[in-house]
Formats: sequence, C-alpha cells, structure tokens
Amino acid sequence: MRTNITIAFILFTGALTGQDCSLAAGDAFLQKTGSGYSFTEGPAVARDGSVYFTDQPNDRIYRWSELEGITLWLEGTERANGLYFNRGDKLVACADKQNRIILIDNNKEKKTLLEGFEGKHLNGPNDLWIAPNGDIYFTDAYYHRNYWTEGHSEIQTARGVYRLTADGLVTRVIDDYRQPNGIIGTPDGKTLYVADIEDRKIWRYEILADGSLTNKTYFAPHGSDGMTIDNRGNVYLTMGKVWVYSPEGLLIHEIEIPESPSNLCFGGKDRDILFITARTSVYTLKMNVAGVQ
Repeated sequence: MRTNITIAFILFTGALTGQDCSLAAGDAFLQKTGSGYSFTEGPAVARDGSVYFTDQPNDRIYRWSELEGITLWLEGTERANGLYFNRGDKLVACADKQNRIILIDNNKEKKTLLEGFEGKHLNGPNDLWIAPNGDIYFTDAYYHRNYWTEGHSEIQTARGVYRLTADGLVTRVIDDYRQPNGIIGTPDGKTLYVADIEDRKIWRYEILADGSLTNKTYFAPHGSDGMTIDNRGNVYLTMGKVWVYSPEGLLIHEIEIPESPSNLCFGGKDRDILFITARTSVYTLKMNVAGVQ
C-alpha cells in the first residue's frame, strides 16, 4: 500500500475547443496522489470532502483527504466497485462478489440493500448514483468474475439500469443497452446521464416524479466507465482520457491522464479537487469549478 504520495506529473492540457478555458485552476498540475494498486475505481465524496475509492481486485476501500493523504479504510468489501454516499453520509456500494447493493455504515458494518431481481442474481452491479430523494439508480453490467461460485446464474438477457427506493422497491428502468456502466444525475434530481460503454454512447434522460425515465436523448459519442458533473452542469467522462462536455453536449475539454482513467469525482473541503482513479494509480487536479452532491 502506498500512502501520502503527491508527485507533480503533467500539466493540465487545457481546452480542446477554446469555449471554456477556466475549468482548471491557472497553475494546476495533474498530481499522482497514490499508486501501487491493482485497479482503482468508484471514487465517492463524503460530507467532509474526503474521497473513498476501491481497489476492486484486492477487495479494499481507501480514503483520501487533503490533510492526511491516502489511508486504508476497509478490507473485505464484498468486492466493492462503484461507491456513493447517501443523505446520511453512509457509503453505498455495488458489491459484485455476491452481486448486490450494500450499505457500509460509519462503524464499517455492512447491510444488504438488494441482492436480486425477480428471483435471480443481478449481473454484477457496477456503478450508482443516489438521487436527492434517496432513490438509488445503478447500472448492472456483466463482467464475468473468477470468484463467483459454481451454479451462479445471472440475468444475462438484460444488462440494464435499476432504481431502488428507500422502502426496497426495485424496478428496471433501462433494458436496451449493450453494456451499461457509468451513471450520474443532476443535483435537482431531474436529469440522468448513463453510459453504454460497449456501444460508445452517452444517453440523457428526464427523471419523472415517480422515478421512471423518459425522453431518451443522445448526448455524447463516447462510452464511459465512471462519470461526474460540476456546478456548471458540465459532464465528465472517462474513456482513454477525461472528456468534458457542456450541458448542451459540446466537447469543451480533454484531460490527458498517464493511465486510462476509470472514474472520477470532486473532493476536498471546497469540492474543487478533481479526483481521478486510473488503474494502478489515482490523480488529483485543482479546479476552478466544484462538484455537486
């Protein structure tokens, strides 16, 4: 495990189109903040601005803070992948060891929130977003795991997106993707962005009052592993590099990363540090914009 590593690595690449050159702080350097992992994923920001992320193959969750750097937070995570903090500042995880959604409280106790749909295993929950009303939207991709037990049966006919309410009601809200992956919503709870990573497309939906989705609209020509959004409504995608799209669907920035990024979020006490997980390492970049929760 590597902790408290900060290395100035490369300069921010700047705007691709010149439409918005103010996203990153003027003197910002991309910094390698930690390395030596097998595959980092799932960064999620807590109420205090610290970021939790997974080393999925090693079944660990780490915590990063501006003052303390990176420390190991939990071993034995049920192979957690995507993470997100709920309104109670408790960590919700896509845990694909047994293909379920779990909650990890402040005492590191785990509680199962969902472990199946219509009597079958889920394919493998991958990433999630929690709406302001507490509804959990998660992608259920299928990536075969060698640690699954004999007789494991998946829902292989629909690699979909699901909505889980606070009272445990689960519905499939998307069923027409080749491989759903990244997912993020707007802070008003009215818009959802979802990546079909295999089809190399990002789609935008309107979230109705009952939690269902409508008005599927093509948004961007990339797949994406993880996604985040800033306080200007710009959407950040991870596919080979970080791609930043305006709310209108215009590409306004590209951020080169030494390793292909897997996910990202905004952290720090002011939510103005872009935290990027990228395979064996994690990176940070000071921004002029902030994240939303």
